[in-house]
Amino acid sequence: QVQLVETGGGLVQAGGSLRLSCAASGRTFSTFAMGWFRQAPGKERELVAAVTWSSGSTFYADSVKGRFTISRDNAKNTVYLQMNSLKPEDTALYVCAARPRYYSLNYYEYSYWGQGTQVTVSS
Repeated sequence: QVQLVETGGGLVQAGGSLRLSCAASGRTFSTFAMGWFRQAPGKERELVAAVTWSSGSTFYADSVKGRFTISRDNAKNTVYLQMNSLKPEDTALYVCAARPRYYSLNYYEYSYWGQGTQVTVSS
């Protein structure tokens, strides 16, 4: 069982930055791939970024490439999402999720989910 808790969301002006954190419980965090999803009202859930269990491979949605960076610290059981040059269209609930070893682009293949942290970007 893995429990995930996100922090770091908030209100920021366009062009600003935020760093989201997702802290995981359990000793098996290092064996899980981690993904950051976001969902805005009226829009489909979107995989924003993901990282494999070993940090050997990462994924970024085209909409965030060059602006967002995903990283993980297995010693701290935490995955991060550094978000720079934020835009109003980045406004959403950001949720981290976990699945064994390798990330998937499909949300239904993730076994564990956090509650999410709200990011609001004002213009």
